[in-house]
Amino acid sequence: MGDAVSREQAAREIAELRQVIAEHEYRYYVLDDPVISDAEFDKLFRRLQQLEAQYPELITPDSPTQRVGGQVSSAFRAVPHTRAVLSLGNAFSESELRAFDRRAKELSRARELDYVVEPKIDGLSVILRYDNGRFTLALTRGDGLSGEDVTANVRTIGSVPLALRPVPQGVPEYLEVRGEVFLPKEGFRKLNEEREQQGLAVFANSRNAAAGSLRQLDPKVTASRPLRALFYELRELRGNVPMPGTETGCLELLKALGFPVPVYYYCESIGEVIDIISEWQEKRHTLPYDIDGMVVKVQDLALAQSLGATGHSPRSQIAFKFPAEQVETKINDIIVQVGRTGVLTPIAILQPVTVSGSVVSRASLHNEDLIREKDIRIGDTVILQKAGDIIPEVVAVVKDKRTGEEVEFSMPEACPSCGSPVVRPAGEVAHRCINISCPAQLKESLIHFCSRDAMDIRGLGPAIIESLLQAGLINDAGDLYNLTQEDIAKLPGMGQKSASNLVRSIEASKSRPLHKLIYAFGIRHVGARTAAVLSRHFSSLDEIMDATEERLMQVEDVGPETAKAVVMFFRQDSVRKLIDKLRSAGVEAAIGRQANTEQTGPLSGKTLVLTGTLSSMTRHEAQEHIERLGGKVSSSVSRNTFALVVGSSPGSKLDRARALGVRVMTEQEFLDLIHGRSSVDGN
Repeated sequence: MGDAVSREQAAREIAELRQVIAEHEYRYYVLDDPVISDAEFDKLFRRLQQLEAQYPELITPDSPTQRVGGQVSSAFRAVPHTRAVLSLGNAFSESELRAFDRRAKELSRARELDYVVEPKIDGLSVILRYDNGRFTLALTRGDGLSGEDVTANVRTIGSVPLALRPVPQGVPEYLEVRGEVFLPKEGFRKLNEEREQQGLAVFANSRNAAAGSLRQLDPKVTASRPLRALFYELRELRGNVPMPGTETGCLELLKALGFPVPVYYYCESIGEVIDIISEWQEKRHTLPYDIDGMVVKVQDLALAQSLGATGHSPRSQIAFKFPAEQVETKINDIIVQVGRTGVLTPIAILQPVTVSGSVVSRASLHNEDLIREKDIRIGDTVILQKAGDIIPEVVAVVKDKRTGEEVEFSMPEACPSCGSPVVRPAGEVAHRCINISCPAQLKESLIHFCSRDAMDIRGLGPAIIESLLQAGLINDAGDLYNLTQEDIAKLPGMGQKSASNLVRSIEASKSRPLHKLIYAFGIRHVGARTAAVLSRHFSSLDEIMDATEERLMQVEDVGPETAKAVVMFFRQDSVRKLIDKLRSAGVEAAIGRQANTEQTGPLSGKTLVLTGTLSSMTRHEAQEHIERLGGKVSSSVSRNTFALVVGSSPGSKLDRARALGVRVMTEQEFLDLIHGRSSVDGN
């Protein structure tokens, strides 16, 4: 098989191999009925690779070999959806499902309705486009109006067809389909095992892992993750293939075209729907992937379309959310963890138990008051659940199972990290270590200092900070700026290239604006927004350091607690020494080079409000862009608001903006504005 062949022979064999490989992928991913071994499949794949390497001009985008190989991207461009991608309304009880059924019947004037029920996959929604049967574009849901272009990464997912299988009418001229990208449970387990062995942070849940994997800048990283996709909505169909009239018809057509679809059930009444949901609530964990509920859809598409939609959700569909799964386990111990601001958090060390599809061995108990309120003791049997199917939470103690050997817990009087006194300030629930040089606080404060919304030192994560502390190379944030490439290269897992990149990243952080430095200090009650407000009000760091509580309280959004915290922070000798180090290192905001003069630009004198989640940036980054263009950000919509920038899942601000006639700006319009692709008036 390894012999050289003519171009004509290669072309024929390549065509045959692609057809055979596509058929085996279809049987594996769609039918779940493979007929050859993995080794046999790999042999066919390698032969195709060999022939395409010999004749690269014969490579086409839909070849199975082209799943991996896209260019590394510096960003994901925003692309408008052909029509809005809606989210689903939720139901949490049988009565809410029956109410949904009644509303649908009333609106449609139908005596009875039939439905389709399918699992609600806990992954990341994607919309795929096909032109003349070939995969051309993949978008995230984004804000529902536009999404991120993740084509190169989605191409690497084996269950995504690169070319559609022909049906009797051929292949569609144009097709748009919606699906869910996810990590199967076994793939998620193995991925975390590998990361743990490599000393990397593990993913909290499979959804986060899937989202992080799909948004990698390098498609090869995405390809290394065992992602899968299932498809459940035929959004648009043009050409000689007719659009089915039912949900089940759409799912069967998708399956015939080569798309894997979730298990689904046709139900002739809401009673049957409820029975199916009840059944799957019991066996949800038998599926190879995580689900957090079931989706109910009106079967008849014409009727479903006639029902219309609310502002966010179609009236013909609803998601039934499973209640949090509760299990019993035992508290073997309670330890105390020290955070960045010195807060001591009690952590329950649990007898490992599987809950909502993953093994849990720790759970935060938050504070001593909660422990007293729930009467939690070491040795107790407790009821555990995952809040939102993500965060482990001790719900209650099973007091009937107490033996009398349980031990009451009390917060320590000395910090477990440094031995300094622990205090509980009046009016607070938290206990705190008062030693600013506490090693535990130092690590967490350094992680915060380097974070994206603070000094944004790319590449300087928790593991490297831990190594720097253990090596004695840093004692505070100021020491970061004295690190050399040689210092960093000696750390475990670091080479000269990585060290060089990190040194450049540290150097780049010297030019961060004043509000980022203020936020980076980690002052109590001073979040990113308050830091921005302070930086606008005062012309320099020195002015803030010298400000009295009275003067600080004159600043918008700064109350007595915040003012007191700022004054107390800058009075500390250790803080003054840190600032001196930053100045000596050339950190511009500390030196005072960046005077906070009023910004001028296309948004000068204009106030914008943000609502919902932006897919392309954080809320804080959006605020920075607005301020760079001379605008201001407010927390509430009024008649004086220039525009409301809307992300996914917007709140009541959107309704108020519409009521007041305030301009509503999509994320894509906002991106066009800040990148100079459009003017303030939208042209």
